[in-house]
Amino acid sequence: MDTTPDPRRWWGLAAIGLAQLMVVLDMTIVNIAMPTAQADLGISDADRQWIITAYTLAFGGLLLLGGRLGDVVGRKRMLIIGLVGFAAASALGGVAQSFEMLIAARALQGVFAAALAPAALSMLNVTFTEARERARALGIYGAIAGGGAALGLILGGALTQYLDWRWTLMVNVPIAVVAVIGASMFLHDRGIRAAHARLDIPGAILATAGLLAIVFGLSEAEQDGWSSPLVLSMLAIGVALLAVFVLVERRTPHALLPLHLLRERNRVGALAAVGLSQVGMFGVFLFLTYYLQGIQGYSPMKTGVAFLPMVVGMMTGSVVISARLLPRVGPRRLMVPGLTLAALALAFLTQMQVDSGYWLHVLPGLLFLGLGMGMTFMPSMATATGGVRGTDAGVVSATLNTTQQVGGSIGIALLNTVAATATANWITSNGASTQEAMAEATVHGFSTAMWVSVGAVVLAAITAAILVNARPGVGGAHGAPVEPAAAAAGEAVSGADAAAVPAGATGSAAPSGARADTR
Repeated sequence: MDTTPDPRRWWGLAAIGLAQLMVVLDMTIVNIAMPTAQADLGISDADRQWIITAYTLAFGGLLLLGGRLGDVVGRKRMLIIGLVGFAAASALGGVAQSFEMLIAARALQGVFAAALAPAALSMLNVTFTEARERARALGIYGAIAGGGAALGLILGGALTQYLDWRWTLMVNVPIAVVAVIGASMFLHDRGIRAAHARLDIPGAILATAGLLAIVFGLSEAEQDGWSSPLVLSMLAIGVALLAVFVLVERRTPHALLPLHLLRERNRVGALAAVGLSQVGMFGVFLFLTYYLQGIQGYSPMKTGVAFLPMVVGMMTGSVVISARLLPRVGPRRLMVPGLTLAALALAFLTQMQVDSGYWLHVLPGLLFLGLGMGMTFMPSMATATGGVRGTDAGVVSATLNTTQQVGGSIGIALLNTVAATATANWITSNGASTQEAMAEATVHGFSTAMWVSVGAVVLAAITAAILVNARPGVGGAHGAPVEPAAAAAGEAVSGADAAAVPAGATGSAAPSGARADTR
C-alpha cells in the first residue's frame, strides 16, 4: 500500500467531518422538533416514538452490513452513495405530508447512515497514514461527533422556532452536497481493492427483521395491552428470528457478527452496559423534550439550550475524568461509579412535578446524568473494542455501535409504551377534566417510564461489576493496552456517535477513540 501522505488529506478530512456531522446531527436535531412535527402531522402519542426509532433501528440493524458493503464496492463509493441517499431521504422527510411518509423517510435515513458512517471513518484511516497525524485527525473527528450532538440541540430549536420543523431534515441537503463535492475531489481509495467476500444477506435480514418485530411488539402494547395476541406473537417472532440469526452466524464463513468475539466476558460486559445505558439516555431525550415544551411551555430554542448541561457533563466525564484515569484504575472502577451516578440522576429526574423549576429539578439531573454517562462510555468502548486483531477490529466496532442504536430503539419503544399506559391508568383513576389534571397525568407517565430507565442503568452497573475485570492499563478482551492519547482525542463521542470501522480498515480505530490493537 502506498503510505505517502496525500497532500490534500486535510481537505478530505473536512469532507469526512461533514459526513459524520450529518449523521450525529440527526440523532438530536429531530428530537427538539418532535412536538411540533407531531402536532402538524397529527401523530398519536403511541406512534411518536417511531420518529426516532425508525432511524435508529434501520441504522443499528444495518451497520454491520454497511461496513461489509464498503469492503466490497469501495469505501469512497459507499461514502458518496450514503451521502446522496441520506440527502434524498432527508428531503423526502422535509416535505412529508403524513406520518407514514415521515417514518419511511426516517427509516431511509437510517439505511443510508449505515452505509456512510462506516465508510467515513474507514476513509479517515486510509487517508492519514502517519500515526501522529492520524491521532490528530481522530481528535478532530471525535470533536465533531461530540459537538454535533450539542449543535443538533441548538440548531433543532432554532430551525423549528424561527423557520419550520421540516428544516431540521432539509438542512442535511446542503451539508451533503458540500460533502459529496469534497469527497469526490479530495478522497481516494488508496491501496484498497474491492473485496470479493460474500455478503451475509440472510444474517442482515434476520437481525433487522427480528429487532423490528420486537420494537413493533413493544410499541403496540400501549394500545392492545401486554397480553394481546398481536403483541405476544410479534415478540415471539422477534426472539425466534434472532435465534435463527445466531444459528446462521455460527455456520456462515462470512458472518456479519463472528460469534467468537462474544466469548470474552469483558467485551460482553461492556457491550451489555452500553446497550442498557442507552435506555436511560434515549428516555431522557424523549420525555424531557415533551416535558419542557408541553408542560413548562419552553420554546424549541430554549429547550435545546436546556439540554446543554448534559452535553457538558458528558464531555467532562469522558475527556477530563475517564481519559485520564482509565490507564490507572481500569474500566470497572469507572463504569460502575459512572452508571451508579447516572441511575441516581435519573431517579432524581423522576421526582419532577408539573410546577417543578428547571434550575432545581431539571438541570442537576441532566448535569450528573451526562457526567455519569461520560464516565461510562469511554471505558465501555475501550473495553469492547480493545484486544482484537486484524479484520476483527472493524466488526467489533460496528457491533458496539449496533448495540448503542438497538438498545436505544428497544428502550424508546418500551418507555413510550410504559409512559402512555401509566398516563392512561392515571386518567382512569383520577379523571382529567381540566388542563392541569391532564398535565399531571402526562408527567406521571413520564416519571413512571423514567423509573424503567433507572432499572436498566442499575442493571448495566451490576453487569459491569460482575463481568468486567480488565486490569488497569488494559483496554479489552485479551489485555490490549489502551492508548490514552488516542482515547482522549476520540472520546468526545457519546451514544450519539454511531460511526463504525469496516472490517479490514487499515489502522482501524474504534469510534470511541480507543484504538484496537492490530498487532
